Amino acid sequence: MSTVIFYEKPGCGNNTKQKVWLASSGHTVLAKNLLTENWNEDRLRPFFGNLPVDQWFNPSAPKIKSGAIDPAKLDAQTALDMMIVEPLLIRRPLMEIEGVCCVGFEAKAVDAWIGLNNTRSREEDASPLCNHSEPCRPLESVT
Repeated sequence: MSTVIFYEKPGCGNNTKQKVWLASSGHTVLAKNLLTENWNEDRLRPFFGNLPVDQWFNPSAPKIKSGAIDPAKLDAQTALDMMIVEPLLIRRPLMEIEGVCCVGFEAKAVDAWIGLNNTRSREEDASPLCNHSEPCRPLESVT
């Protein structure tokens, strides 16, 4: 089984469900607070891989929901700069497993990557907890 470094927003119901699912599948979950982590560009960027910039953002963040920030209009550098200042903008969870980083939690992708048990209902399996369809990708460097 794997050790999952799981960057979450404490108190997020979906993140709690995801951690429980990972743990019940036999994985060790090391939860970290996404909002208080000391992010920099080199640490954060690998989680997003080749995803379009607008998919790096948490669509439920107040500034996204209100329209104060339009992720579709941002370049990668601007997005990273904003997220480092305000981590609530980051799509979650961020997961790191054995040097591989991933953003979001799509059950089928996580199951293919590290394996998940079938304790969840068909309805939950059909509705991803987070929208993430890109495969997980290697982390170039861990600091």
